[in-house]
Amino acid sequence: MKSYETLVDATQDLNKRGYTANLTLDGDTINDNSNNIQMTADDFEIKEFYRFEGATNPSDMSIVYAIESQKYNLKGVLVNAYGTYANNSSSAIEAKLNHPQIEASNHP
Repeated sequence: MKSYETLVDATQDLNKRGYTANLTLDGDTINDNSNNIQMTADDFEIKEFYRFEGATNPSDMSIVYAIESQKYNLKGVLVNAYGTYANNSSSAIEAKLNHPQIEASNHP
């Protein structure tokens, strides 16, 4: 996996590598609103992820996911908060986004 200095660097590089859909988390789905696609946890795979802390505020933490869906033939980027501002729902989407491998990287 690559290493990036900033969230912007990560998203720009992922875009260059074909992760062009701008994905959003909405309850129990991850959405590509520009194409009217709503994915459940079974519809996508997390291929890469990168976490970042705000330069001036450590509580400003985000994680960038590179997501692929064979079902919808898309590759996209999802930026989500973790830590203080994380969504603590118990949905299947949140379980997938907070997989033990990802959680382990959040606690060096």
